Amino acid sequence: MRTDPTNDGASELRYVMGFEHIDSTNLADVGGKGVHLGELSRIDGIRVPDGFCVTTDAFQRVVADVPSIDAQLDLLSRVEPDDRAAIRTLSADIRRAVEGVALPDDLVAAIGESLARLGEHASYAVRSSATAEDLPTASFAGQQDSYLNIVGLAEILRHVRRCWASLFTERAVTYRRRNGFDHRKVRMAVVVQRMVFPDAAGILFTADPVTSNRKIATVEAGWGLGEALVSGLVSGDVYTVRDDQVITRAVATKARFVQASPGGGTQDAPVEQRRQTQPALTDAQVVRLVRLGRRIEAHFGRPQDIEWCLAGDDFHIVQSRAITTLFPVPPTDDQENHVYISVGHQQMMTDAMKPLGLSFWQLTTPRPMHEAGGRLFVDVAPILATPGGRASFLGMLGKADPLILDALQTVLDRGFVRSLPDEGRRSGAAPAGDPPAPIETDPAVVTQLIRQSEASVATLRREIQGLSGPALLDFILADIAELKRILFDPRSSQVIMAGMEAAWWLNDHLGTWLGEKNAADALTQSVPHNVTSEMGLALLDVADTIRPHAEVVAFLQRVVDEGREGDDFLDELAGLAGGREACDAIRGYLDQYGMRCAGEIDITRTRWSEQPAMLVPTILGNIKNFEPGAGKRRFEQGLQESRRKEQELLTRLRALPDGEQRAEETKRMIDRVRTFAGYREYPKYGMVSRYFVYKQALLREADRLVRSGILREKEDIFFLRLEELREVVRTDDVDAELIRERREAFRSYEALTPPRVLTSDGEAITGRYRRDDAPPGALTGLPVSAGTVEGRARVVLDMAQADLEAGDILVTAYTDPSWTPLFVSVAGLVTEVGGLMTHGAVIAREYGLPAVVGVEQATRLIRDRQRIRVHGTDGYVEILA
Repeated sequence: MRTDPTNDGASELRYVMGFEHIDSTNLADVGGKGVHLGELSRIDGIRVPDGFCVTTDAFQRVVADVPSIDAQLDLLSRVEPDDRAAIRTLSADIRRAVEGVALPDDLVAAIGESLARLGEHASYAVRSSATAEDLPTASFAGQQDSYLNIVGLAEILRHVRRCWASLFTERAVTYRRRNGFDHRKVRMAVVVQRMVFPDAAGILFTADPVTSNRKIATVEAGWGLGEALVSGLVSGDVYTVRDDQVITRAVATKARFVQASPGGGTQDAPVEQRRQTQPALTDAQVVRLVRLGRRIEAHFGRPQDIEWCLAGDDFHIVQSRAITTLFPVPPTDDQENHVYISVGHQQMMTDAMKPLGLSFWQLTTPRPMHEAGGRLFVDVAPILATPGGRASFLGMLGKADPLILDALQTVLDRGFVRSLPDEGRRSGAAPAGDPPAPIETDPAVVTQLIRQSEASVATLRREIQGLSGPALLDFILADIAELKRILFDPRSSQVIMAGMEAAWWLNDHLGTWLGEKNAADALTQSVPHNVTSEMGLALLDVADTIRPHAEVVAFLQRVVDEGREGDDFLDELAGLAGGREACDAIRGYLDQYGMRCAGEIDITRTRWSEQPAMLVPTILGNIKNFEPGAGKRRFEQGLQESRRKEQELLTRLRALPDGEQRAEETKRMIDRVRTFAGYREYPKYGMVSRYFVYKQALLREADRLVRSGILREKEDIFFLRLEELREVVRTDDVDAELIRERREAFRSYEALTPPRVLTSDGEAITGRYRRDDAPPGALTGLPVSAGTVEGRARVVLDMAQADLEAGDILVTAYTDPSWTPLFVSVAGLVTEVGGLMTHGAVIAREYGLPAVVGVEQATRLIRDRQRIRVHGTDGYVEILA
């Protein structure tokens, strides 16, 4: 058994490794903290106190001898993360067993030799270093324990065992359970490092931890050991630095500090009065520290959270880890300033997308899009650079999304975007876009566009049948041109724009002439050709078919209670009394709408046709909450309300000076908005229909690749771009490591919240509603569907988990078309994401639901079942109880 503390051979187990022998390849040996210390010690100009790591080999050998450890870990793996009592009891048992285990003689000897080399009687910091901590995608800072000022071999050995046991603190176990880390796969190394007894210590963030700006560093500093700051015992001085200049400083009153105790360990003590308000660092020291931090950041390739200490005039770095909470910045190959707008906020889908979904969307859209954090962004700096582009673009945003507008105005006010004359538009800059030519108010145009799309999808279904291998991938890539031809047909743009402009005209003119707010909302209820609102009403018809059959209803309730997935329940359903009719109704609905799902712009998302059980809770809710015929009645009521509102407005207009002319103009615009408004939802329906045909064919091809042993599972294709998948199909060869890395990256992206606006400096710019017309305490947002409603809030984050009753108000992060079946049950809508013309707003107006969107943190600030009042006309939400 090799125990030489300075030997880095790989042929036998190593129990101890000096920092000088550790690099990024040793993660499995020494854990995240140990690897970072080894890497830090290799950077020129960076002082790292000497030390060594007790490796995971040592941990595995010793823990394997702990009595009953396997049975205890089995129990722990089955405990729910919220069962604190069970976790507390089981984790305490494991910790006691680990702390009491005897260490083998050769391990004790190896640690003793390392101590002799560094100084047997010196003071050391003994810190845990788990294999899953301090990684780029998941910071486990503070999840395990650290011990300072430990002296002598016996105490070092005792604290090594305590570090091992800290892998099983209640906090660490709960964190792993919540984040999907296997207790058996997380192993523990221990860092043993010479202590530095500093004058000052603290933390350096090489990116601003609040705004995420990569060009601004933040330094926190206090007297004595850094644990006073890390533990929250004191607030430290805070400095921000940009371009080697301290741009802000806030000197705290530092009444206490942590220092070494004479007998080992640490103690907190009072700071003498005269030093309490003195800066812990000079500006020159702060700038020098940030330069060291930039060197460390460059080495690791990403912003860092760095623990430092100052002894005399020398900075020592005792730890560095990636800042995992920062949203990534789209990569660029230039030094220009870029301003990125989130595509997900426009598409009402802010979740992370898998690589195949990203590549399909990029191949579909005409505008260049940039990837970051599993999301897509559009760089609008070229548009904002010119007066004409800026005016046109900001004018459009003023109507659609005030939060993005305000964020962009902040960027412009800072001079972040270089101004150019209109004729000097940057190379590659897309013009803001001339409005489409006007179109006659002709319903036949809408009918023709829909028939064209339907015929094209039908042709696709015929022609893709039987294709496989490279021919299939080549066919799909070629067919995307047909998708774009249909999607961006100039007549389609004319129809959509005509409907929007007519609504704007009505709101503006009727507001001026009659003082009527958001008049178009009532006038666009139950418009023809709105495929998404028709989808919600059609599920009411499915409920009508099922409602008379009690045995079928009871069976579907069991499907929900048992959490069943897939479509096998439909075969069982057919054997029940009334089951055949129910099955036919559900399958008929899926034939029409089964290509839809939550997050449908990502082709990799599971569709309703692939898992029909997702619809069952909504069907049961419709059976409970509505009488037969509700779908047709709902549409007819909306139609009558629209006609009544039209007559009321026209009558009031005729009573005004020039009233006949104004009424005539208004009537033309009402006809225009009702002719064209419904079509706005159709292009996405056509696109998603086509995506589903592609997906079904690609999954058949993936199944062939699995059977051939090329892929491990069909879903591996979701982590390849379409062009990469074509190459895999052509060569019958795949980079399994690439797929593994992308799966891991996707898991990390899922935990991130994308900003609406992001600069190339990495700063997430947050817009604000600059208004003062809401009552104190109200949550402000964007009014998108007029009316006021009071009711019970139901905070729903997963459509499949919705349990709604008539009169409830739906509160959620965002809604895309798949959420429409829930809209028929609710009385109002509140979302965190959305604009005037996004899905939730369009369907809320169609159904006559008061709605406020863009309410920041609504799902956190409004509690489930709390009583609220939604002011859809004025754009705010009151929490009543």
